[in-house]
Amino acid sequence: MRIDQIGGVNPLNNIQNTKRTQSTDSYKSASDSISVSDDAKVMAEAYYLKGIADETPDVRMDLVAQIKEKIKDPNYLSQQVLSSTADKILAAYGL
Repeated sequence: MRIDQIGGVNPLNNIQNTKRTQSTDSYKSASDSISVSDDAKVMAEAYYLKGIADETPDVRMDLVAQIKEKIKDPNYLSQQVLSSTADKILAAYGL
């Protein structure tokens, strides 16, 4: 028994005899656009900055090492340096 001769249908004939569609050269696509509100831009920037802040260590060990070296010098701790440091600490707290 030969199955390939039943009905005489060749599946490739159906594909080969189909008509081709028009070329897509004449197709014009509509341009899409979006607009982002100012609030969304602010929120995106805040999200980006929060990510940077989360990745940044709280203590910068390179600066701590520099200050430790400066403190070892007895001439560094003068009244002027202490006063300047105290003023910067108070300004950081808004006082």
